[in-house]
Amino acid sequence: MNKDNNITLYRKRHIPNETNNLKDDKILKVEDNLIITSWNALKPRKDIKRGLSVYYLDKGYKISKLYDAEDNIVYWYCDIVDTTYDEENNAYIFEDLLLDVIVYPDGMVKVMDADELADVLEKGIIGKDKVCKALKNMNDLLDIIYKGEFNKVAGVIDEVE
Repeated sequence: MNKDNNITLYRKRHIPNETNNLKDDKILKVEDNLIITSWNALKPRKDIKRGLSVYYLDKGYKISKLYDAEDNIVYWYCDIVDTTYDEENNAYIFEDLLLDVIVYPDGMVKVMDADELADVLEKGIIGKDKVCKALKNMNDLLDIIYKGEFNKVAGVIDEVE
């Protein structure tokens, strides 16, 4: 992996079907198995203004710390992703596997969008292998959360703030 900051990041989504260049994301740190970025919300929202994200390239999830306009933490948003590295273009494509986990400041945990994952499987948009990967990666993340060890994966963001 080329460790310079000339990395290009893409987000591939299935609902809607699109791939976006995350050209406005600022890369703060690159290590062998993680990339940390800061960003502003792409579309204006009342609840979210900006965030910091850590992509775990080898674990299949991205953890984002989301802030409102007053710089209060709204929640932690965890995307389950499949990462592909394009060496020729020094680019990472983060395919959103639809499952998400929200961790609220009070510790409440919410799993999101399992129905969307089922829909894309039924429609043949993604295959069984990716669905299994998504479920296993989410399970690994939930195990960390339920063991009270979420700060071990989310806390790296605080090191760059």
